[in-house]
Amino acid sequence: MTLIRPSRRDILKMSAAAPMLGLSAPALANIGGPAGEQPSHFRFTLGDARLTVVSDGYFNTPISTVGINADPAEVRAFMEDHFLLKDDAVMNQTNHIIIELGDAKVLVDVGSGKRIYEDTAGNLLANMELAGFAQEDITHVVLSHAHPDHVWGTRDDFDEVVFPEAEYVMGGFEFDWWMKPGRVDEVSESMQQLVIGAVHALEPVRPQLTMAADGHEVAPGITMIDTPGHTLGHMSLHIESAGEQLLVLADSSRRAYLNFAHPEWVGSIDMDAEQTVASRRRTLDMAATDKMAVLGYHFPFPGVGHVVKEGAAYRFIPALWRWE
Repeated sequence: MTLIRPSRRDILKMSAAAPMLGLSAPALANIGGPAGEQPSHFRFTLGDARLTVVSDGYFNTPISTVGINADPAEVRAFMEDHFLLKDDAVMNQTNHIIIELGDAKVLVDVGSGKRIYEDTAGNLLANMELAGFAQEDITHVVLSHAHPDHVWGTRDDFDEVVFPEAEYVMGGFEFDWWMKPGRVDEVSESMQQLVIGAVHALEPVRPQLTMAADGHEVAPGITMIDTPGHTLGHMSLHIESAGEQLLVLADSSRRAYLNFAHPEWVGSIDMDAEQTVASRRRTLDMAATDKMAVLGYHFPFPGVGHVVKEGAAYRFIPALWRWE
């Protein structure tokens, strides 16, 4: 197939026209952190594993993209009641995790780079450095799915592949769907922009890429699981060490409070609504039943917490700081 390589200016033009992602960035209240500063990283342990959540920044999406199968007034009321809405915008924080377990140092997703949300995101590499990680430290890079805020950061400002020595791992179905020759002509106009961007991001790492299926072991104790719906080949991760477990949800649940209280509500960016809800319920049931911790990519930083089952719904309990 002919590889389309849009320039950085082309990518910015495409993203500006992508209504599903939305790029408005109104200011939100900064309660809870020093004014004018963004968090860089948060470190905790899970058994013998050392885990570091590294922020890539944030971006905003219109409320019209949230809960599209629900009453808009009910969605708005929920978001306002939970202090999650400002000037019709919903903040999406971007929480990457680096898993250090045995000899492996596994990074999940590479963010957007400076290709779309230049003012508010694309901070992964700088914040990794603040957390004490060099690019050459990373042994594996797991790509949960091919949306812009997860894979467009595969290349730096000089178009060089980031983490050039790492093994990249991605669901084979996900990769094949986005990279299918002629896919760009089979989708809607708004999706065309995402397909072109995915090809542009994934083609350079193809030589380093391992195709994964459900149950693929990235490294001992780190396993990929199918969670389709948000994209058709979306995958999450299960981490286990010394009897402790954590689910890296990626985008199977995008909103810590709304998706828990209303797991049946989906967003405009979810490709298959029925599968999205089924995957969400399955992972949240797993976490609640086995008392696994969870990490949400777009949850309020650092995005780590626990799941409580409440009838047909769930409740998110943010992890507390351990002083001992």
